[in-house]
Amino acid sequence: MWAILIGAALIIGGLLFLFRSTLSRRPSDPHQTQQGGSTLEPRHQGLRFLGVSQNWPALAVIAAGVLLLAFGGYS
Repeated sequence: MWAILIGAALIIGGLLFLFRSTLSRRPSDPHQTQQGGSTLEPRHQGLRFLGVSQNWPALAVIAAGVLLLAFGGYS
């Protein structure tokens, strides 16, 4: 029972850690695009902030939670 609760807490904590690192980058400031419209997306952000190398601690916590959930019910 405790393994399942700890596993669920690890998954939720890992997701919060993953979201924190993604959302706390740079504040959005409105600026003009080349097409003439305005956008709130940061300039030159790219997709590297979504990579595994940046988010491996959160993914490791989620994986540990999944393992506890998967094998915690057998004990």
